[in-house]
Amino acid sequence: MTEIDWVGIDWMDRAVAQTQGLYPYVPGKPVEQLLREKGLSHAVKLASNENAYGPSPKAMLAMQEAVSEVHRYPDGDCTELKSALAARHDVKTNQIIIGNGSNEVLELVIRCFAGAGDEVVYSQCGFIVYALATQAAGAMQVAVPDTADLGHDLQAMAAAVSDKTKVVCIANPNNPTGTLLNNDELQSFLDALPRQIVVILDEAYDEFVSDIKEDSLCVLKHPGLVVSRTFSKAYGLAGCRVGYAIADADLLNAVNRFREPFNVNNFAQVAALAALDDGEWVMDKVAKVKVERARLEAALDDLGVLGGQSYANFVLLKHAKAGDILNRLEDQGIIPRPLAGYGLKDYLRVSVGTAEENDVFLQGLNVVLKQVKA
Repeated sequence: MTEIDWVGIDWMDRAVAQTQGLYPYVPGKPVEQLLREKGLSHAVKLASNENAYGPSPKAMLAMQEAVSEVHRYPDGDCTELKSALAARHDVKTNQIIIGNGSNEVLELVIRCFAGAGDEVVYSQCGFIVYALATQAAGAMQVAVPDTADLGHDLQAMAAAVSDKTKVVCIANPNNPTGTLLNNDELQSFLDALPRQIVVILDEAYDEFVSDIKEDSLCVLKHPGLVVSRTFSKAYGLAGCRVGYAIADADLLNAVNRFREPFNVNNFAQVAALAALDDGEWVMDKVAKVKVERARLEAALDDLGVLGGQSYANFVLLKHAKAGDILNRLEDQGIIPRPLAGYGLKDYLRVSVGTAEENDVFLQGLNVVLKQVKA
């Protein structure tokens, strides 16, 4: 297609002005891209916090059986999935919204409640989508510096709330730093906020702390609390893109007005529904991840490059030459996640893979650290 000369076209000038400083989310590097760049035949992707064990067999079977209905539009209201989630969490179906990944839910909530002149408060090293969604909504970003251990500074976040604040975002456990807040800390923070503020509690990694933390849905109270979850991590359905949030019915009724029709495809709906019915399989994989996470953190600690304790399905590597280490690992077909975009240039985030994948990473890291040291 012939390139167009946009000079002098008024609406294009306006579009450029409106989108200046607005950047799309940059995902972890795909395996196929690294193979092309490096001329490799195999690579291990440890960049996107995916479930390396894949989805539940029940979920795979449900998707296979759904193929015959692919010519039909999906249920626009996700009726069956909402009913199953409502039963699971002991809430009403109108207290649930389903999204194209929890990412969409986060964006919908921010877009619904924050606009020009409003503020959205979040942790400086919180999930980067909070900043991107805030900017896209035309609201003002209020990024609060983290604690020394890269966690949410709730006291500082409460102090940053002003009469312009409409939304506060908290990730727990946090991505990309893996830190965890307990429910007492969270409730004290919620109690200090004005009742009209919407609080997104992003719990994408909740399954990895369900044995050490009481379910926030059962204990935390705030009128504007929105608790989001996902099927992309522990459930292994990242490719399906399905997540959800639970909140007050009236609040979600407003958010639903921003939701596109048929935003969750049929394969995602049936897979998530089947995965919910295979909890034993899911928690078995969560247990395996925890064992491997402990092994990785112990190895990183022995090598002097552990960046902190993680409560999610990834670990942190800290080194003054993190960028060099990243490049050298990629040369060996190992893909971690750089965190320079979060202002953490000395850190890499490494997803917990299978035992075999983690062996490849540790072997490669040992080689790379010797090269960097030399």
